[in-house]
Amino acid sequence: MFSKILIANRGEIAVRIIRACREMGIATVAVFSEADRSSLHVSLADESVCIGGARAQDSYLNINAILTAAINTNSGAIHPGYGLLSENAKFAKLCKECNIKFIGPSAEIIDKMGNKDAARITMNKAGVPIIPGTSVLYDIVSAKRAAEKIGFPLLIKARSGGGGKGMRLVKKIEEFEYLYFSAVKEAEAAFSDGAVYLEKYMTEVKHIEMQILADEHGNIVCLGERECSMQRKNQKLLEESPATCVTEEMRNKLIEYTVKGAETVNYFSAGTMEYLLDKEGNFYFMEMNTRIQVEHPVTEMVSGYDLVKWQIRIAAGLPLTFTQKDVCFKGCAIECRINAENTSKNFMPSCGKITLIHIPGGPSVRFDTAVYQDYTIPPYYDSLIGKLIVYAPTREEAIRKMQAALCELVIEGIDHYADLQIAILDDEDFCSGNYYTNFMDIKKLII
Repeated sequence: MFSKILIANRGEIAVRIIRACREMGIATVAVFSEADRSSLHVSLADESVCIGGARAQDSYLNINAILTAAINTNSGAIHPGYGLLSENAKFAKLCKECNIKFIGPSAEIIDKMGNKDAARITMNKAGVPIIPGTSVLYDIVSAKRAAEKIGFPLLIKARSGGGGKGMRLVKKIEEFEYLYFSAVKEAEAAFSDGAVYLEKYMTEVKHIEMQILADEHGNIVCLGERECSMQRKNQKLLEESPATCVTEEMRNKLIEYTVKGAETVNYFSAGTMEYLLDKEGNFYFMEMNTRIQVEHPVTEMVSGYDLVKWQIRIAAGLPLTFTQKDVCFKGCAIECRINAENTSKNFMPSCGKITLIHIPGGPSVRFDTAVYQDYTIPPYYDSLIGKLIVYAPTREEAIRKMQAALCELVIEGIDHYADLQIAILDDEDFCSGNYYTNFMDIKKLII
């Protein structure tokens, strides 16, 4: 097992990793930017190193600075968390060259599955159904020809990255050329890769993702599904497990697809396979995330397995101590993301000093966050400030518990959208489970 791990991230996920390491008896090193000197992860870690200026490009994306910090602190491993460098194959490769264990899959696997075009081809060969679409397109003429063949509406999607960057919904041919170049430009800026491909746009679908743990000894276990259909502009707002739309038969088939897909690429570490589910009950592979997910706590709640600890154990070369037959799912968990954004101003990010904070408590209520009273939220990073997670024996009880927890949550001094989450939980379509990825577009909830 590692004696010391450097956390190459910030915010709530850095705090989450530090806590897991502390419970495992592993020392931690926090890296931070000039803007994050007063951040919680800095004070919780055993050691901390400033790696650059406020902008992520100057600090949290500064590979040389992070590796130098790891070497100087004698860190045996680096945990990248999610976002930032977590799916950067070059970073994983350089970690290996520096004899530092990257807590995640190999650079080769990241490269293969991070390339969405290659991932689609790989999964299709493995017998996993994929969404109708194209391979990568490099010019507007062939792109237009392919678009007319697929039909509208359709999606233009970046080959690299995630989070909705480089993605455009095209409803008619007249707007295709402008949106094509817009997607290419955004993808190039976000991922240094402007390659895009097309997919048939599927309406009224569910976004279902399957969580896996796989060790370096060939053992793979799927820890069930998460319902991630509550989204705004391809960004998830709320996640739950299990999914109300997934029957036991569907779940078993999804587990079969997911394990087969992971076996095909010799996957190891934590990972997530994402699917779309149509009204006819057909599943289509979208992409694979080769990292821990923001929404991993709901899986932890219903399965009883600590995903971050298992990531670390797998990276240390330890085998899984359980099999698929040992996995059972109990109750229901819901996660509400709390972002510092103003819903009345088109979700404009909100920065500033937190003048008062009260975190809800009670049995099976969890708030993963890095904020505290008098902490000042900087303007340079993602707006996620916390994740409120609850667990209950039934979905109805979980909804009520989440509503109560959201009402108890107090964060003053900045704008956030806890009230939006309350409105979502109160909606009859959400309560019935009859909601799709277009929920926010249709409802247009005003808070």
